[in-house]
Amino acid sequence: MLDENIKSRLNFCATLPSLPAVAVKIIELANNPDADIGTACQYISMDPVLSAKLLKTANAPLYKSRRVATNIRQAVSILGTHSVIVIALSFSLSSSLMKGSRAGYSASFNHDHFWRRSITSALACRALGEKLTLSFLDDLLLAGLIQEIGILAFSAIMPEEYEPLYSAHKNHDSLLKAERKAFGFGHDELGYALLKKWHIPDYIALCCIASHSHPGPKSHGPTLQACVAASRYLADYFLFPQEADKLDNVVEAAHDWLGTDCETLIEVIKIMEAGLKSIEDLFDINIYGSLNAANVMSEAKDLLVVHNLAKIKELEEKSQRDGLTGAYNRLYFDETLLREFHLSAQYKLPLTIAIIDLDYFKQINDSYGHTAGDALLTAVVGAIFEQIRQDDTLSRFGGEEFALILPGTTLAASRNLISRLKDSISTINFKVDNDRIINITASIGVASNEADTHNFLTPLDMIKAADTALYAAKNSGRNRIIEWHPLLSSLKL
Repeated sequence: MLDENIKSRLNFCATLPSLPAVAVKIIELANNPDADIGTACQYISMDPVLSAKLLKTANAPLYKSRRVATNIRQAVSILGTHSVIVIALSFSLSSSLMKGSRAGYSASFNHDHFWRRSITSALACRALGEKLTLSFLDDLLLAGLIQEIGILAFSAIMPEEYEPLYSAHKNHDSLLKAERKAFGFGHDELGYALLKKWHIPDYIALCCIASHSHPGPKSHGPTLQACVAASRYLADYFLFPQEADKLDNVVEAAHDWLGTDCETLIEVIKIMEAGLKSIEDLFDINIYGSLNAANVMSEAKDLLVVHNLAKIKELEEKSQRDGLTGAYNRLYFDETLLREFHLSAQYKLPLTIAIIDLDYFKQINDSYGHTAGDALLTAVVGAIFEQIRQDDTLSRFGGEEFALILPGTTLAASRNLISRLKDSISTINFKVDNDRIINITASIGVASNEADTHNFLTPLDMIKAADTALYAAKNSGRNRIIEWHPLLSSLKL
């Protein structure tokens, strides 16, 4: 929180530029809900440069107008009174601050980077709004532009203390944390104080500070502050595309704040690409410097496609896994066995399955609780994964029972592997809360589909055979492996 000393330094800072008279008048208009077209035109006409920019804006591809504006009143008619006021405020603030900051701040502060980042944020913020079909696009442009104004204020009021901190943190979130640790407040609070000093409309100032918070569980939605929050991560990526974590941050922020996916972000980037030249012309700045903007944006779209495919694969993988142990689930086992069984039958390939049941597992749950039991199940799966091949499939069959599919494996070839699995399970030393070590064993039933020996008609027949062998292992004293044989069919399950 800002103390009185910081507020005083902010109020009397000589290096922070004063707003020009026209900007002050435009801020008054922005705070006046009854502002009319005539008054807006009168104030804007006082500044020839601002008038020219507004005319250029009204005719820019960014605004997709079918009419051509030749004077300020026509520009207001095309854009609307509120939009003209907000756009004029954006230009007035950026123009005066860009000139002032270059003239009065320490040489170590990278003003060009700060303004390129701010204007890229404005472009990204507006593009997000356009993609999400929001009506307050020009408010987004202004809020995106000034959301980080507190960084400029920091550099103005305490250059010696702030410059080493700013230089050491290129990541926005780590910079904010470092500011709060060093000074007790961040550039979000300092920026809000400066915007209030300038009488920037409350909804814009509040949005700028709120966008620096963490999105709550119900934050998903295309609000002004959500677009502003996501926009700065887009800006960071486009200015530092070579840094690997930047795109991941964009995807995460867009999801957390807006609930959007990679496909939406690709569309946002296309909108940014289309509006880039207009924004650069309107703000008289080359955002990308020596970088090739087309290549950066093209690479971003390609990477997002890859990221999206990876996410889809991850979600698909999760849907196939048992949530507790990480083994595949029963549905995945059934689908895999059906596929492998048909391949085995069609091409005369061997196929072996094993059903693994943990002995006396219920006693462990009863004695030590289900939390200990769950942890032990996970340990067992980990031990099995260490033994099997990449092509083998381990699934949780139900409760403390697991099923293993060994494609292309004969019964004889499976014996060493399955024996190792049984031994590795029995050597697990599992420690419970009272530091007592418990062990567990497993009974295993095995069935094999082979051209010259056992032939099953269906996958279900194989499962029944392995289950029969498991039952025999349990009846024979547990902690053993039994292979299915036709003579076992007489056993009653």
